[in-house]
Order: sequence, then C-alpha cells, then structure tokens
Amino acid sequence: MDRKDIIDVLDPACPIRNIISRLSDKWTLLVLYNLETSGEPMRFSWLLCSIAGISQRMLTVTLKSLENDGIIRRKVYAEVPPHVEYALTARGKSLLPHIDSLIGWAKDNFDDIIADRTRNAGK
Repeated sequence: MDRKDIIDVLDPACPIRNIISRLSDKWTLLVLYNLETSGEPMRFSWLLCSIAGISQRMLTVTLKSLENDGIIRRKVYAEVPPHVEYALTARGKSLLPHIDSLIGWAKDNFDDIIADRTRNAGK
C-alpha cells in the first residue's frame, strides 16, 4: 500500500491510524528498543529498571498491548517464585528496521529541532 492509497487516516476505523496510534504512545518504542538491544528475553523487573520513569502499571499495560498484537511473546516458567520473560516475535523483529530508521532520523535532526524549539519558544 502506498501513501496515496490511504483513503482517510482521520477515520477511527482506518487500520493505519490504529497501528500508528498503538506504536506512538509514550512507552511502546522504549520497550521495543530495550527488548531489541538486550538481545535476549527480558524479565519484567529488568524492563522496569531499564526504562526510566515508567511505572509498573504502565509497563504491564504496554506489554499486554504488545503481546495482544503479536509483537512480543510472554513466556511463563513454572517456578517459585514465578519467572516471566518477554521477547520480540518475528512480527516484532520485522518492525525493528522501521524503528531504527526513526531513531536514526531523530539523532540526525535532534540538534536542529532543539535549536528551532529554543528560537520559537518566545513567539
């Protein structure tokens, strides 16, 4: 699908709007980035410690959403205490090049964007 094929991204039923809104919340990209960079499944507590500012509740909500979309998998080990790990699925891994592109763009443009914000703050 090409951008010109999109009928109405303002329509709440638009699949593109649905997916982009899911990925663009405050925490999703940070969770995916941490799962990617760890290179191995991560426990909930490791994720919680690796993402500054996220609460247990928001991490739980974010992980459940990503699991429901098939972007991450949750594996529970029958141990005492229970041991749960999260990892990217094949679908999640297929998203990584797009996230990496966005990260690269952000790095390339960060200084100019901050300069523009500073310049326009007084307007």
